[in-house]
Amino acid sequence: MRGEPSCPKCGGRVRAPGLFADAWQCDVHGIVHPLQPVVPPSVEALSVVVHRSQVPVWMPWPLPVGWLFTGVACAGDDRSGGRATAVACSGPGPLGGSGEMVLIAEELGVGLGARYAGMPGPDPGPHLDVSGPPQAKVLAAGRPTPLWHVKDTPSDRAVFAGEARGLWLWAVVWPEQSGLLLYDELVLTDLRDAGAEVELLPCGALSPRILAV
Repeated sequence: MRGEPSCPKCGGRVRAPGLFADAWQCDVHGIVHPLQPVVPPSVEALSVVVHRSQVPVWMPWPLPVGWLFTGVACAGDDRSGGRATAVACSGPGPLGGSGEMVLIAEELGVGLGARYAGMPGPDPGPHLDVSGPPQAKVLAAGRPTPLWHVKDTPSDRAVFAGEARGLWLWAVVWPEQSGLLLYDELVLTDLRDAGAEVELLPCGALSPRILAV
């Protein structure tokens, strides 16, 4: 678990703003919104991300039966606020075994979603074919939201992407067959709108998926 900000696109070290630059920079990707260190899942850690975020903090709510909140990540700094968020949940898979899901909301070009998807970024680009019907739908903040399957991703996961509230919404699910969760019109809540309900969130152990390694 890293104790300092990193590049949201590659996980590399970033340089803080200083005398010669007014933005965080990665040697490979240039100016970036730094990915903040991930801390163990708790209501308090989630509340910090919720209160500083400029983008939605998507959570399946209510959580699927047996599922737990297992981590949160945020890209951005104190000056700009959160420009990308990632929320991890874990629980029993629809076909048995365990499943994990990371939901990412991000501004164009941040690149965090592509990193969790295991593909070149920063955005879905040619890997997303929206000319046909969507493969999945979720209800995001009360609005039906189509999601399309993202092609050319690692075989151990299913990746879907679409647009919600004018921003990218990614859903990355392990293992691939747990993508069936997305076919049941999952209900997503932006935790910035959830209020005191967040205090009732069941927390589990930190998911290694949220570390984006």
